Amino acid sequence: MSATSAASADAPPAAARPARRRGVELSLIVAAVLISVYGYAEVGLAKDGAVPPGAAGYGAGLGVLALLAHGAVRARAPYADPLLLPIAVLLNGFGLVLIYRLDLEPSLGGRAAPAQLIWSTLGVALFIAVVLVLRDHRGPARYAYISVTGALLLMVLPIFFPAINGAKIWVRVAGFSFQPGEFAKVLLAVFFAAYLSANRAALAYAGRRVWRWQLPTGRVLGPVVAIWLISVGVLVVERDLGTSLLFFGLFVIMLYVATGRTGWIAVGLLLAGVGAVAVGLLEPHVHSRVQDWLHPFATIDAGLGPNQIAQSLFAFANGGVLGTGLGQGESALIGFAAKSDFILATAGEELGLVGLTALLLLYALLVARGFRAGLALRDPFGRLLAVGLASILALQVFVIAGGVMDLIPMTGMAMPFLAQGGSSVVTNWIIVALLIRVSDSARRPAPEVPAGPQEPLTPLERTR
Repeated sequence: MSATSAASADAPPAAARPARRRGVELSLIVAAVLISVYGYAEVGLAKDGAVPPGAAGYGAGLGVLALLAHGAVRARAPYADPLLLPIAVLLNGFGLVLIYRLDLEPSLGGRAAPAQLIWSTLGVALFIAVVLVLRDHRGPARYAYISVTGALLLMVLPIFFPAINGAKIWVRVAGFSFQPGEFAKVLLAVFFAAYLSANRAALAYAGRRVWRWQLPTGRVLGPVVAIWLISVGVLVVERDLGTSLLFFGLFVIMLYVATGRTGWIAVGLLLAGVGAVAVGLLEPHVHSRVQDWLHPFATIDAGLGPNQIAQSLFAFANGGVLGTGLGQGESALIGFAAKSDFILATAGEELGLVGLTALLLLYALLVARGFRAGLALRDPFGRLLAVGLASILALQVFVIAGGVMDLIPMTGMAMPFLAQGGSSVVTNWIIVALLIRVSDSARRPAPEVPAGPQEPLTPLERTR
């Protein structure tokens, strides 16, 4: 046998070698940038009859950011999922298009797209930093208690600042504003993953059995009750229904994944329901949100005109199946939150049911690939971290889309990558970076163990 034949025989088959798929990722990134530039040009043609003069600069800026992010992934995470980064680029790029489109409405105030592009640049820079610096996805587990301490401080910080639109979720200093809760959710996901991976056996099997329920010990159950109390406390003091639901829902999902016991889902829903009903009845701001949800057309019946929820429903209805076209809708009638909380209504009106479904499918694919990366890992921390980060995106999309469509009470959260909000877009890029790191570990081939010296055959084996 020749040396070439021997080498090819020793090499693993093509199916056994995991494909890096970086070329696929690059192609999808180019397509995402082109789609975003097309949307930008379409808005200009619809509003002014000409391609906006900044279309080339917008495309170049978005393309450079995307290529830098791709280069970091190619260099440090070559086995990462090739769909995560292109989906994030497309959602962020289209969000900039929608914000630019709403900037052209004089009734909605000043321009927000340039600031959003700056925040997106910062988010991509942090994405690159995380991918380059974090070599092992298990590294954050060493800082679990530092993470939860930082998260609690960030959650409490807005209490000392004045409320904006009825909720205390903002911190404003010298004209600069951000939402600390956006960063707290990532730190909480790290802490939950570390705590649950270390105590999953005690949560699942230890403790006292009451009827069909296996209750954990008080030492292990304590953090569960503490998270519930903190969630209700945030809801009461800061009047922020969305953040409370996100934090508690995140913990319940990760607790179920860690233990595999459906009883925790029932307990979580019960505690969340008790807290939401109590605060909805006692807190005036939350109570008004619930009333708007139950009676979205009450202001019309009273002769006061449509409120924001009603205008949002009208926008979805006006879009129909195929939409009115970018730049040709009337979602500006929604008012001050059209660029943030209600930006999905603009997408629904101008892209129609088809475009809105495509957007939601992009979010679903992003979440599914995050879950897939976690399930492919063997270490509990990485699995829980990936599930937690993907669940953050899923919960945000559900809470925001449900509120805008009047399926649940409206909250003050931002649609990931799509809505105006610097803190939100930066945090989402960090989440994608962590999912990139986890997926790279999950898809990376195991190191080959060198074969040891072979023992000589016995006389009996030689005769066979």
